Amino acid sequence: MAHRQFLIILLCGWLAACGSDSPEQNSAPYDQTFPSQPGGTLIDVMPSDPSGLISMVAGESASSAITANLFNTLLTYNQNLDLTGELAESWQVANDQKTITFHLKPGLVWADGRPLTSEDIYFTWQLIIDEKTRSPYASDFQLVTKAETPDKLTFVVHYDQAFSPAVDSWAGLQILPKHKLAGQDIHTSSFAQRPLGSHYYQLKEWRHGEYLKLERNPKAVLGQPQISTLIERIIPDAGAQFLELMADHIDSMNMDPITYARIIPSRPELQARLNQYKALGNSYTYLGFNLKRQPFNDVRIRKAINYAIDKQEIIDGVYLGLGEQIASPYKPGTRWSNPQLKPYPFDPQRARDLLAEAGYKDSDGDGYVERDGKKLSFEVLTNHGNKEREKTVVIIQRRLKEVGIDIRIRSIEWASFITRFIKTGDFDAVVLGWQLGLEPDQYAIWHSSQQKPGQFNFIGYHNAEVDKLLEQGRREFDPDKRMHVYHQFAEALYEDSPIVYLSAGYGLTAIHKRVQGIMNPVPPAGVSYDSQKWYIPLPLRRIQIQAE
Repeated sequence: MAHRQFLIILLCGWLAACGSDSPEQNSAPYDQTFPSQPGGTLIDVMPSDPSGLISMVAGESASSAITANLFNTLLTYNQNLDLTGELAESWQVANDQKTITFHLKPGLVWADGRPLTSEDIYFTWQLIIDEKTRSPYASDFQLVTKAETPDKLTFVVHYDQAFSPAVDSWAGLQILPKHKLAGQDIHTSSFAQRPLGSHYYQLKEWRHGEYLKLERNPKAVLGQPQISTLIERIIPDAGAQFLELMADHIDSMNMDPITYARIIPSRPELQARLNQYKALGNSYTYLGFNLKRQPFNDVRIRKAINYAIDKQEIIDGVYLGLGEQIASPYKPGTRWSNPQLKPYPFDPQRARDLLAEAGYKDSDGDGYVERDGKKLSFEVLTNHGNKEREKTVVIIQRRLKEVGIDIRIRSIEWASFITRFIKTGDFDAVVLGWQLGLEPDQYAIWHSSQQKPGQFNFIGYHNAEVDKLLEQGRREFDPDKRMHVYHQFAEALYEDSPIVYLSAGYGLTAIHKRVQGIMNPVPPAGVSYDSQKWYIPLPLRRIQIQAE
């Protein structure tokens, strides 16, 4: 009921008209191209509230989705996924590969008009490497042995030894304002709820659990975006999201496969006003084990579960074929994906044999295996509202039951999932996903040193060979040799089976045709690349009503 009340207020109060003057009811020419013009409001949707808006602390996708609009990085990727400057005008890497010098663009300012200088870069670096910050992204930046600010526009970092992901790492660190955060506790600072940045937008309003409203930053260091207001509505349920899309209450959403492949193609009225986009993303879904708990410390149990799960059944049944089986933690088709590895086949008998090797047998005929009188049973957690993951766990439950393993399913709201279970390590197994960058280094996820609360190796994986390969990959600059290192790394993971790779998924997006200026064809960087150039022509905008 509260959600419906909010929707009425949202649509009738300050975003959309409830009368007969809406563009939709006037049969706006959505297939007509209009010249670019500034203004308008774009309404997007996300499934969960950010836990905070300092992404180096939050470490989750909901936070990153918002902060990418608020904060800049030294470097970024262009449409072809090549590094280019953002705050940095240029950069040089020393011949010994141990020093990088960044030269900032002149005239950079924060949204409050204060200068953005190399001191802010230095401050952010110190903040992320501080043990008290407990950032899951800290490991790359802790390798910097010394940083310098020779002047306001120059930032220099030194490494003890060559570090191949060094330049790329600076494309992932959002720069924070020293004058707002110096001397504060990063975990309790009000800045996480009321941030001040330098990018295209600034946070105007945040109604927790309902929406975040971003407005154009007139002092944005990269110039002005075309769309003046972004609304991110919080709607956990994908079905409810789609109802809002059909009702023209939101402009874009990430879709589930059924919506993408069946519902929209069967509805001419939706096809008339929605564009659909599909691309194999840099992400995968997995079943992860808490390796610090029994029985998951036994590789035979992990492999048995891997063989017992039919991954193609999940891809076909949950994702309608819009996914691929994988055998390594890299995007299929890239040089980093080891072509020699094949996904674990669906082999229930092999699973039963491995369970028997580990001492688990159905001694009492109840259909479940046990050892020393204790049934093989555990709980699988996933995030509430992600229907694909929830359906996936049901399929896993059924398949594991067939080989005598009992699992219980529990769906948890995202913020609680992260704070109560992931960061504390209080779980048996999880179904989650990893969104990966272009850099193949996965030290932060798999190295045994990255297991502190808030870090990404929350499953407790420890393999000396993997540690060595990850360290070697960070020191190797030859692309072919580096590829070989990461192929060995993927092979070691494959043999250890600390997680079960379930599928690499496609990014499926629907965007209302009122939003124009989207690159076509979609570049390698994705549909959202250059979104600052998107625009909503005046004839296609929702009617704005000002509250009295």
